Amino acid sequence: MHIAKFASLASLLAVVGCVCCGSFDAEKNSAVSPDGRNEIRLYSNPLAYEVVRDGVVVAARSEIGMKVNGTCLKCLAKVPVDVTKKPVKGVAEAQVYKKDKVCLAASETFVDFGEWGVRLTARNDGVAYRFETKFPGRVKVDCEKASLALPSADVKCWGNQTGAVGCEETIPFSKKASEIDFSREMVYLPFAYSAGGKFVVVTESDVRDYPIWNFGSSSDGTLESKFVGEPKKTSHVGGWGNEKLEKGGRWVKVEEHEDFISETDGTRTFPWRTFILADTPSKVCEADIVWALAPAQDKGADFSWVKPGKVAWDWWNCFDNIGDPQGCTTKTYERFIDFAAANGVEYVIFDEGWSEKLNIWKYSPVVDVPHLIKYGEKKGVGIILWMAWAQVYGDEEHVAEHFSKLGAKGFKVDFMDRGDAEVANFLEKFASACAKHHMLVDYHGAYRPNGLHRRFPNLLNYEGIHGLEQLKWFDGNDKGLMYSDVAACFLRMSAGPMDYTPGAMLNHGIGSSYRGSPKTPGSVGTRCRQMAMMALYEAPLQMLCDSPTLYEKNLECFSFMAKVPTVWKSVVALGGCPDSMFAAARQTRDGEWYAAGMTTADARDFEVDTSFLGKGEWKAELFRDAGDAKEDAAKYVHETKSVKAGDKMSFHMAPGGGFVVRFTK
Repeated sequence: MHIAKFASLASLLAVVGCVCCGSFDAEKNSAVSPDGRNEIRLYSNPLAYEVVRDGVVVAARSEIGMKVNGTCLKCLAKVPVDVTKKPVKGVAEAQVYKKDKVCLAASETFVDFGEWGVRLTARNDGVAYRFETKFPGRVKVDCEKASLALPSADVKCWGNQTGAVGCEETIPFSKKASEIDFSREMVYLPFAYSAGGKFVVVTESDVRDYPIWNFGSSSDGTLESKFVGEPKKTSHVGGWGNEKLEKGGRWVKVEEHEDFISETDGTRTFPWRTFILADTPSKVCEADIVWALAPAQDKGADFSWVKPGKVAWDWWNCFDNIGDPQGCTTKTYERFIDFAAANGVEYVIFDEGWSEKLNIWKYSPVVDVPHLIKYGEKKGVGIILWMAWAQVYGDEEHVAEHFSKLGAKGFKVDFMDRGDAEVANFLEKFASACAKHHMLVDYHGAYRPNGLHRRFPNLLNYEGIHGLEQLKWFDGNDKGLMYSDVAACFLRMSAGPMDYTPGAMLNHGIGSSYRGSPKTPGSVGTRCRQMAMMALYEAPLQMLCDSPTLYEKNLECFSFMAKVPTVWKSVVALGGCPDSMFAAARQTRDGEWYAAGMTTADARDFEVDTSFLGKGEWKAELFRDAGDAKEDAAKYVHETKSVKAGDKMSFHMAPGGGFVVRFTK
């Protein structure tokens, strides 16, 4: 989304919570990962879970529960009627992902309490639990209790807070659990902490017809869950003045919530509450639990037509403002298409302005959309159309069919900014409609991913991050911004791909006078930091933020960035933690490798161990911060070296700096 406006939690939404209590005197069932290192335990009477890695309790007994049609399931959890265990085996092909194959191996335990139960699963990369019910017909889920009892109130935590559920574009915090302030804002997922020498990331998978999971309060080191009530009354809202409309507009805002969180099928599985478990923070980039626990593609579904890639983007750079001062016109878009075709960029996005204001059914008089789509087709460049979700909500099938016939390749949908069951249903429904008509989807202005992109590989990206768009109105907090970019690799990216939109060519150093510019925006940090993001940040539909004119003036850097793949064969963590830096290596699907790293506002030295490379000689093409990059953030060194697997490569990163290497045979 282009501008985030936050309100206090109390004024924005109604939240529903479950309150249950009891003493811990219960029987225990558990699931243990295939490698024996991870365990999730379930206690009954009262119902609670516990997470263990290598014998270390990383999530203490945490009470859970659900109330359905007024009946508290937790209160019925005395003695299970049955407990079944089974192994999960197999490997899944991943067409659009950070890996080409995902191991599904796990151990599952289902604790059956009759008309409902709790399923536990333990994988080598983490554990999870979820409720399953077998009630007839439709039911109302009044509330769910999904608390998290940390081992102590002094554990170090990393997370994000906001008062606007679903608008997840804030700079993360880094503090002790006891220091988290819930008085005005909630903590949204993913949430990470370090306990007993282990690193834990809490998130979720398979959210369908249900609100997203957040933490809304804390006491004695226990974070209490909060879920948004199902919408009772909504209104369509136009521009920033919040004018109400009968339909269309920019947002569909909730004016009043129900006192329940979802009216849904009585027989169903509920979202997985997942815990990524790792020995070191950087290892979370290798975890697959969110994708692996999500539903697979429907039987017989064909997504062979899906083509990930790069996107030349217009809005951030004000429609190539250095080139065409007229802004959003047919001529401007021909310029973008020509640039994309000349540089191997697969798509061009038409952001806000291609149609009349907030009306996708009437083109702007100065943008010939049908002509431009055909113009792009002739040059091998696909067109993706931006729209506010209020324009498509309730008309999903019609929108997908119409613009597919017109020849567009997909949509960027913006301004959902909610986290209730109604939005979850929309995200699934529109992804399905687009899949039917061979259209790609990028959910901007949306909460973090939760695995839906496994079932619908045409769903290539999500926002839910403090992205580079924020640099258009930058507030001058250099250290916070540099930390946010790094922490995202351990927090937000653990849930799935991120629409961060990197690639700025006007680079401003730490402590510079840059304070944002709507017309000529730039980035804080070095040029090599922006280049490193291409290999560090997962985004099957990677938007290149800057203008064709600036890229043509910096072709040495841009040509390298344009060649970085957007899907991968494998990923290897190289090091770092949320407070300092992140480095990783990614293997391309044709056998090449990229390694990249970036630091916070502090200068840092890092050594890349190239043991991930295969045998033989490799050519290493690299970009690193120049010796004077601290003074001039655009300065870099571009060089090539010959290396063998196991060689060490040393890099000095300037404040807010980075590096990137491409390894070829």
